[in-house]
Amino acid sequence: MTDPRRPLRILALANQKGGVGKTTTAINLGTALAAIGENVLVIDLDPQGNASTGLGIDRRNRDVSTYHVMAGEASLAQAIVPTAVPRLSVAPSTMDLLGLELELASLPDRAHRLRGVLQDIKAHPATQGVTYVLIDCPPSLNLLTINALAAADAVLVPLQCEFFALEGLSQLLRTVDQVKTALNPRLEIQGVVLTMYDPRNNLSTQVEADVRGFLGDKVYGTTIPRNVRVSEAPSHGKPVLLYDLKCAGSQAYLRLASEVIQREGRIPPPAAAA
Repeated sequence: MTDPRRPLRILALANQKGGVGKTTTAINLGTALAAIGENVLVIDLDPQGNASTGLGIDRRNRDVSTYHVMAGEASLAQAIVPTAVPRLSVAPSTMDLLGLELELASLPDRAHRLRGVLQDIKAHPATQGVTYVLIDCPPSLNLLTINALAAADAVLVPLQCEFFALEGLSQLLRTVDQVKTALNPRLEIQGVVLTMYDPRNNLSTQVEADVRGFLGDKVYGTTIPRNVRVSEAPSHGKPVLLYDLKCAGSQAYLRLASEVIQREGRIPPPAAAA
């Protein structure tokens, strides 16, 4: 049964820019949270289905997907499949999601389909005990992303250390404010994580300084380094923590998971040094 002291938290991983490490973060943050004892469900809302592939779910084994769930043709419990990581499961996606926006366009609840799906998450044996839901959004601000933001408690923003990072971030923050006003008053920014960070690169350090100056403590202390093992892991259908636990990328995601939980108030902040 779900521990009432550990309320379910729903985090949407969103950034309208592609190639920023959003799906990589969904896969590896989910794995890291599971590794430190959380029960995690990844909901793949990206039609490309890369989070599903990166967690080892073959495309031939996605008979029930998030498309069927969002279209009302199946329950979330029917779509969920286990992964090779204990305490981590996934609701996989398929390219069928590409047509969902047109199918839902005329429905009055089109922005709240996912919220409705998640309302009963604790009522089914397949989802009892889940403490974190991570929603991997598509790299665009479409109806799927709006559904994720309308259903989430908070947004986690992966941000690549590149020149146009702040421009894209500003657009996303405006969208979050609009969703908070119109659809989901409880929505907040959980944090921004800097990805593909290379301290030897002046651009990385400049982007970090700019983002931290703009958002202050909303930016996680943890940065995710540019790491070849992180890039290799999806081709093996594994999170990097299973592929190479000791690499710099794995260790960074473990630190990020600890920081996420600390921000959620699950553990007290570290005591100040005397």
